[in-house]
Amino acid sequence: MRPRSPIDPDIAAPPAKRQRRSGSFTSSRASPDPHSHFAANLLSASNITILSDQYHSSQPFKHVVIEKIFQESLLMKVKEEIVEHLSFTEKETDIYKVLQTGDLQSLNYLDEDQRKLFPSLQALRDSLYSKQFRDFIRKVTGCGPLSSCRDRQDMSVNSYKKTCHLLNHDDVIGSRRVSYILYMPLPIDQPWQPEWGGALELYPVVPGSNPPEPAPTPSKTIAPSWGQWVMFEVQPGKSFHSVEEVVIDTDKTGRQRLSISGWFHRAKPGEEDYEEEEDQADSFSSLKQLISHSSLAHSYTDVHTPSLPDTLTSEQISFLGRYLNPVYLTEKALASMKERFAAESSLELHRFLTDTLAEKLQTGLAQRDEEDGLGVRRARQMPFHSSGTSVTWHAKGPPHKARYCVLSNKKLSGRPDSPSYIAEDSPEWVMRQLQDVLFPSPAFRTWLATVTSLIPLRHSVEARRFRPGLDYTLATSEENETRLDLCLGLTPPIERGSDGSLDASWQTGDWGGWECYLAPPEGDEDPTVYRSAKPRNRTSERGRSDDDEDETMSEDDGDEETDSGPLLTVQPGFNRLLLVLRDEKVMHFVKYLSASAPGCRWDVCGEWEVGMVAEEGEESGSE
Repeated sequence: MRPRSPIDPDIAAPPAKRQRRSGSFTSSRASPDPHSHFAANLLSASNITILSDQYHSSQPFKHVVIEKIFQESLLMKVKEEIVEHLSFTEKETDIYKVLQTGDLQSLNYLDEDQRKLFPSLQALRDSLYSKQFRDFIRKVTGCGPLSSCRDRQDMSVNSYKKTCHLLNHDDVIGSRRVSYILYMPLPIDQPWQPEWGGALELYPVVPGSNPPEPAPTPSKTIAPSWGQWVMFEVQPGKSFHSVEEVVIDTDKTGRQRLSISGWFHRAKPGEEDYEEEEDQADSFSSLKQLISHSSLAHSYTDVHTPSLPDTLTSEQISFLGRYLNPVYLTEKALASMKERFAAESSLELHRFLTDTLAEKLQTGLAQRDEEDGLGVRRARQMPFHSSGTSVTWHAKGPPHKARYCVLSNKKLSGRPDSPSYIAEDSPEWVMRQLQDVLFPSPAFRTWLATVTSLIPLRHSVEARRFRPGLDYTLATSEENETRLDLCLGLTPPIERGSDGSLDASWQTGDWGGWECYLAPPEGDEDPTVYRSAKPRNRTSERGRSDDDEDETMSEDDGDEETDSGPLLTVQPGFNRLLLVLRDEKVMHFVKYLSASAPGCRWDVCGEWEVGMVAEEGEESGSE
């Protein structure tokens, strides 16, 4: 099962010490009274009453913010031990990018000399999981018994530097009961500013949604501050939250959004205070909702499935010629594409649209980014959640699965003075034509069948806009079906040189927004954890000639496939069609688009249920 928050309980534990994973939080040495480490009056009855009232009246779900829970002297020593002695590993999946230590439970298994490096960190950890503090948590939140077992200690140190983020989820995994964050942003003498990003975002549930879904935008944000503590009970389909991307550079002062975070787990049988209780409805959890099957929306109007066509008709070529580069309608190109798709199960076609349509889109979409404050010269690096939305575009979620903008379904007006009017020379008009006319058409269905030797059946097509600092899709797969994916990339290239030369920075992967396919997981591994934050490109943007159809199709770069890397990664591009036959259980997502990107990722994507066609002379049986 995929973890929905970054934590690896074994990463720092010495191999010879990993066998002991049970027992309560005690040691052979006498433990000091944890009261001495906590802020004055934190555990007092009067303070507990105040915090409990705040907790139970909070929105959009129950949580509490405590400005100070530890003595300043202890926090300062903990900070020094973290900065001087702990190492961080960069982790990145579809849902997060973060620098993280191993589970602090592993401090129990260090040798004596190593433990001497972390006296304050051990004191903080032991205080948090002490009976006194667990009782405090229960009284404030009203939650059930919390485990005292060492193997349910669950905490790590996280550093969010520039481009780090954590997308929407509810934290529901296994026996987690209460989630917490202890903020320690650095440097201490420079208060963390809201415009630097890194805020904790809390989402309300859409009224009447079943299963419960978070609203597209958060209703509360909590900016980190030194020594601040935030906690909430983990609830399936309720405790939806995220961490806003950090957009400030790490300078010589060591600026970073540092925190200690983790969970208190439910008590297990045999523990003191254990109570048998009904399982929560975790079918509502963000993880379970994410991996659930979703069907395609549209079927073709003809009753009978057509046979595989040999060639396009003259009428179909005439229709497609209004949209497609004529190179892709010649018999030679069709035969070449068919051969390559059969060999690789994917195809990349550059300069796919006609020059006329491409020019309208390249100019118009770049202009739209500038008008909406999402372009290169935007004043605010972290956009507002409403950025880029209008009568024409609206945000689509739910954000625990995906968030991006789609064209509005409102009926268009023919009057130029109407808010819903779309002029025929606008990029939205072109994208709507691609979405509603070209890709669902019988002619394009025949073109797809000719190129792929598959019969397209039900389908879904939509024009999309991914805004910097806001949008993404999370990894999903089909458990029992093969799908044909189509994505026409329409992200305008960035002109950097005075001579009109194009910047290739999209191809580095630093801005995110790339499309990724991952092999099914083996055992308990997380398939969305890839080896590098900068995934290997399958192709690069190269010059293409309209005169030679072979040059308009991408070639494999010759890199050897690796077992641990993605099956396919494709960076945002302009006027480039990607076709991929996605096998069952193969995971697919569009990586979160960083706020550092110079503009939006634009595309028109489609997904087809397909029927397989046996080639003539092929054996009907299989070995």
